[in-house]
Amino acid sequence: MVAQSTSTETQDWVSRYADDVIAESERRAPGKPVVVASGLSPSGPIHLGNLREVMTPHLVADEIRRRGHQVRHLISWDDYDRYRKVPAGVEGVDESWAEHIGKPLTSVPAPAGSAYPNWAEHFKAAMAEALAELGVEFDGISQTEQYTSGAYREQILHAMRNRAEIDAVLGQYRTKKAPAKKSQKPVDEAELEAAEGSGAATEDDGSGGSAGYFPYKPYCGRCEKDLTTVVSYDDETTELSYTCTACGFAETVRLSEFNRGKLVWKVDWPMRWAREGVIFEPSGVDHSSPGSSFQVGGQIVGIFGGEQPIGPMYAFVGISGMAKMSSSKGGVPTPADALEIMEPQLLRWLYARRRPNQSFKIAFDQEIQRLYDEWDKLAGKVADGSALPADAAAYARATGTAAGELPRTPRPLPYRTLASVADITAGHADQALRILSDLDPAAPLTSLDEARPRLDKAEAWINKHVPAEQRTVVRDEPDTELLKSLDDQARDSIRLLLEGLDSHWSLDGLTHLVYGVPKVQAGFSADATPKELPPEIKVAQRTFFALLYHLLVGRDTGPRLPTLLLAVGADRVRTLLGA
Repeated sequence: MVAQSTSTETQDWVSRYADDVIAESERRAPGKPVVVASGLSPSGPIHLGNLREVMTPHLVADEIRRRGHQVRHLISWDDYDRYRKVPAGVEGVDESWAEHIGKPLTSVPAPAGSAYPNWAEHFKAAMAEALAELGVEFDGISQTEQYTSGAYREQILHAMRNRAEIDAVLGQYRTKKAPAKKSQKPVDEAELEAAEGSGAATEDDGSGGSAGYFPYKPYCGRCEKDLTTVVSYDDETTELSYTCTACGFAETVRLSEFNRGKLVWKVDWPMRWAREGVIFEPSGVDHSSPGSSFQVGGQIVGIFGGEQPIGPMYAFVGISGMAKMSSSKGGVPTPADALEIMEPQLLRWLYARRRPNQSFKIAFDQEIQRLYDEWDKLAGKVADGSALPADAAAYARATGTAAGELPRTPRPLPYRTLASVADITAGHADQALRILSDLDPAAPLTSLDEARPRLDKAEAWINKHVPAEQRTVVRDEPDTELLKSLDDQARDSIRLLLEGLDSHWSLDGLTHLVYGVPKVQAGFSADATPKELPPEIKVAQRTFFALLYHLLVGRDTGPRLPTLLLAVGADRVRTLLGA
């Protein structure tokens, strides 16, 4: 549990927002559950930028639950949005899907081979599965179900009756220049714009018709597309006439009975705030800029009798190391992609430790090893009580929720070690268990299950994100030419290593040995610290390491040498080093 701090200076960002949200909820709706909200549009793969739309309110909601309050986290699936374009790189999808542009997402066929009935359900399912693994509790609301069931009928009729007032609010911003679009970076340094995750930032606001302003857009009764124009509306009878520019269809319906259409986005969003009593909902950069949905919604929500939520703007999520994935998936990494290579706790921590307005990167390249080192170091500090309060709070939010701890790896061995073992053993479980058991002879691993799921994540990273030319292949035969060319000092360094293998056969022991050989050759103790050694020793160590890599794997770099030696095995090391 994360204790509530009495000092704002020592609170993390989650606690501060929880304070504000609880106070605001008690003012607006005393005695009722606190309502926080997110919105996701399943218009394609829901990416790691969109995940910030969910994780920000989730973390705040969870803190409120920890304090004993009832809270609902609503996720509006904006599956009644129009299908705008065919996303690149989605398996089972080709340009023939362009014929569905303009239809509701739930009326578009799912990608070929999908087990789901339509486009929206296909992409919702993957996100829901990832959220379950991340420990995110939520109440899902399908906007298709809401609109087609008539749940919003009164709100729609109210908006139409008050369309002049809504038009006046929107009119204040129509002549203002839109904020400049953020330039796209190369995919290897991609920034995922989470604004797309909540509703439709670029949707028209219902203006431009010759018959006047209407905040409602029907889907065509013939082609199902939203390329329609309202030509008349009668407030008394609620008769609405429209024409479709796509297929020429026209009809007159009673809006008091008609359920095949929706409010335009800049009206739809504040309507939901009022109807659901939302106290907290963040928004991406595009929704938070001047004249955008969040700002305009703050003025329109009053027309529906509600108030604007507390709504922090959240920054972009950067991605590093996505070059390989981009070729097959269109450069859109999803939470499921991240959870293939990292435990849920680490992914939760990346979102919990940074304030919403701070951008951060999620690593799919070598940087993931450093992130894991940082995470394990924090775990150690939390265990011994030396972690700073905000860091300890972020760790607690990452490892569990108000409902309990997330499942964790029983023996969380270093990720970089597991990755090296997965690289060297190429999927051979018996070989992996042998190596991992040798890491700590005093407490050997008895089953690979003790190292899972972290081991599986590291193996997936090696197999999917490390280029083939960077994979480790141990030599089959000694490099006799290189061995013959060695000078006396190089031969002596190999002799010292081989003589110490058996007595140092553990991860710590081999680390001491490989770093100690150059020290001993220079006349120092193997236990000498860097402060006791001249700078030349570091050069000698690098030279020695490069020699071992060449003799073992045929190049000058590779996995950490102690791990590599354990993986190769003492007998094979002796053979490859010419013993």
